[in-house]
Amino acid sequence: MTMHVPKLGNTPSRWRLEAIPIACVILASALPSLLPVLVQSPTLPPLGLLFLLGWRLLHRELWPLWIGAPLGLADDILSGHPIGTAVFLWTLIMIAVETIDQRLMWRDYWHDWLIAIVACLFFLCGDIILSWLAGSSASLQLILPQTLWSALLYPLIVRVIARVDRWRMMA
Repeated sequence: MTMHVPKLGNTPSRWRLEAIPIACVILASALPSLLPVLVQSPTLPPLGLLFLLGWRLLHRELWPLWIGAPLGLADDILSGHPIGTAVFLWTLIMIAVETIDQRLMWRDYWHDWLIAIVACLFFLCGDIILSWLAGSSASLQLILPQTLWSALLYPLIVRVIARVDRWRMMA
């Protein structure tokens, strides 16, 4: 089995460089809806958000600040949330991550993990609050399994993103 080694001077196409991360986030947003699992309450973490954060924390310059709005819209459509929920919350999260990047002198893996967990907790709490405003009577305890799964799955998601990123950068 031979491993593909890019030749000197070859660069991947611009389409490949820009479309692969977006496709990963949209696919991750659609994944919970595609799994043949029936549950009474949500237990899967917000995978689209975790992938968005993983790409953003891995490559600071990859996306503009406003990318949270269109990807949040795709997540709202694919996950069944009321339209605007992820658009609003993901945009706030992207602004917060940008602010953290400007304030911190350096960041390591543990900081990224903490940022991702806090961002997921913010998203899940915001989602519950917005559903309360819409008339739902969902319990705040519903976010506990999702938060736990988010914290446990983030290292795996970062590994998947790093593997996809390596493939994405090959010419």
